[in-house]
Amino acid sequence: MLFETYKLGSLELSNRVVMAPMTRVRASETGLPSQSAALYYAQRASAGLIVSEGISPSKQGQSEPNIPGLYNDEQEAAWRPITQSVHDAGGRIFAQLMHGGRVGHPEINGMQPLGASPIAAQGTIFNSGGRLAFVTPVEMPVEQIREQVNVFVAAAERAIAAGFDGVEIHGANGYLIQQFLSDNSNHRTDQYGGSHENRARFAVEVATAVSAAIGADRVGIRFSPGGKFHDMNESDPEGLYTTLLNALNPLGLAYLHILETASDDINDRIREIWTGPLIVNPAIVGSADFVDKANADRWLSRGGDLIAFGRYFISNPDLVRRLRDGLELTMPDLDTFYSGGDKGYIDYPEWSDSAVS
Repeated sequence: MLFETYKLGSLELSNRVVMAPMTRVRASETGLPSQSAALYYAQRASAGLIVSEGISPSKQGQSEPNIPGLYNDEQEAAWRPITQSVHDAGGRIFAQLMHGGRVGHPEINGMQPLGASPIAAQGTIFNSGGRLAFVTPVEMPVEQIREQVNVFVAAAERAIAAGFDGVEIHGANGYLIQQFLSDNSNHRTDQYGGSHENRARFAVEVATAVSAAIGADRVGIRFSPGGKFHDMNESDPEGLYTTLLNALNPLGLAYLHILETASDDINDRIREIWTGPLIVNPAIVGSADFVDKANADRWLSRGGDLIAFGRYFISNPDLVRRLRDGLELTMPDLDTFYSGGDKGYIDYPEWSDSAVS
């Protein structure tokens, strides 16, 4: 099944392999994607679908240094040759819109981060000069929450103008949307806090507004149910995501993308509730385990429709072929994940170049 074609909204995908969104820290200080990004993504265009690295929808939403943006004309123009390179290679690509919320720092973008409540995450954030302790975010009043919904909409519209086939709303891994979902980062007492319905409200509003702007069949959304990354704590993930997915189902989104951060029972419940296509990334952030074909087959048999591969796509630009033909997989160099430059970025060879005779 992994190598069968798949109809995703109006798109015909060549296979069910998805290149997962992966931060590579190669953008300029002004949020322009690397000039090498066109080659990086084109090399991997045999994936049925590519989901880009996380892209900041606003300067204030930037989570780490050297993350690309989609909030001004120059950034939008810089993405066009990248999307064109993927399309020229026969691929499809969605832009992942990643608003950091409280996962940010004034020393990174010169702005105080925003959050559901004025509660700092425990831990530190990467910066070019070392690691920085998280700061207390600004609690957004309702008017500012609505402004952030519009931030996602504007970035989505720019993504389509830049040639992306759609967008993925990042609601996972402790970023802004999950900060509204999580018990320990959301202590609000208004319509955005307290009950499952209220905690889910911001995610639903963003998905609804973005769908209205660019079409629901061009909108995916990603969650990490019960995930702890960036100091999250969802005390009742089954109840929370039951409420959330029931509210999202009527929108007719292109897909739901989940990380395998919840129990088997909860993940099976998610598959039961969700009425649209399901992308599964069988990986836990921070885990040393890599997603391989056995993970993919396991999830396809459980009802996953497409399988997202992460780190193996870094070091195997022809991953689809290697999986299909049972070829050896190259292990990635972890030291170059976030090092900047072309080493460990566009210099991994395809099998025909690396095979030992």
